[in-house]
Amino acid sequence: MTEKDYDDIPGTFVFDADRSREGYWLNQFCISLSKEKNRQAMRDDPEAHMSGFAMTEDQKQAVRDRAWNRLLSLGGNIYYTSKLAAFDGINFQELAAMMTGVSREEYRDMMLKGGRSIEGNRSKSEWEKK
Repeated sequence: MTEKDYDDIPGTFVFDADRSREGYWLNQFCISLSKEKNRQAMRDDPEAHMSGFAMTEDQKQAVRDRAWNRLLSLGGNIYYTSKLAAFDGINFQELAAMMTGVSREEYRDMMLKGGRSIEGNRSKSEWEKK
């Protein structure tokens, strides 16, 4: 993928057309978990279920590791990867907290207060100035 201006936004991966193409099979795998027969296949033999999707080895390893932020960096869409979290019994608020490195309560409180402060979070280049 080519570098884009918005790659400088800290703490996120913008899901654009390039990332969509990169993560197509990863996202297809994740959305497959919407169906019980696929959840059962995943419980029975995760490797066999994953082998039905042309994911890269990096994507498969991120699934194995439940490396949530890595999944996004490899083209995962948060709404699809959350299906994998739900498969593990993790709700969306818990997932977001894990991905931001805070407790569920801290994440909830941050969101109730309007989210993360924009100060110091607009561009990674701001970090270099400190």
